[in-house]
Amino acid sequence: MPTEAVVRTPALDRPELLAKPVAEALTALPALAPLVEVAAIDPDLADTEAFCAAYGVLPEESANCVIVAARRGEQTTYAACMVLATTKADVNTLVRKHLGARKASFAPMDAAVELTGMEYGGITPIGLPADWPILVDAAVAAAPVAVVGSGIRGSKLWLPGAALAGLPGAEVLEGLGVAR
Repeated sequence: MPTEAVVRTPALDRPELLAKPVAEALTALPALAPLVEVAAIDPDLADTEAFCAAYGVLPEESANCVIVAARRGEQTTYAACMVLATTKADVNTLVRKHLGARKASFAPMDAAVELTGMEYGGITPIGLPADWPILVDAAVAAAPVAVVGSGIRGSKLWLPGAALAGLPGAEVLEGLGVAR
């Protein structure tokens, strides 16, 4: 039973609920901005399981953004992986091979925060560095609504999964999200 109420508004109407890179990206993507709503949440409830329980959002409506560091020799490539909260990203096989890396792992928290300009636990694909691939699981792309981070822990974004798949640099991959 949800314990908290969610009041969603157009994201650009509440820029204080967005990390700076997210607000800048939404402003620069006028076709995307009208599709994105934001709602303030308790930052202590930002982690997926707590958020879903407190706000009555189904885990299959919630999408996690996982930042991956893929290495080949001395070169490190960062990428975002979007998977439903009911799954985990197939980092060691699918992502590693897709990015042509010898090794792929979750990016260290400090690096993810510094490179994205977003808070850990609120990182979202909207507003990531332009040269980062955004890998979107086919189930996320097909979701009528996906709830994702806003760049800060104090809010969440609601938007169609197809809008995530349509972000610049996004690629839809079947099987990116695998059973936990």
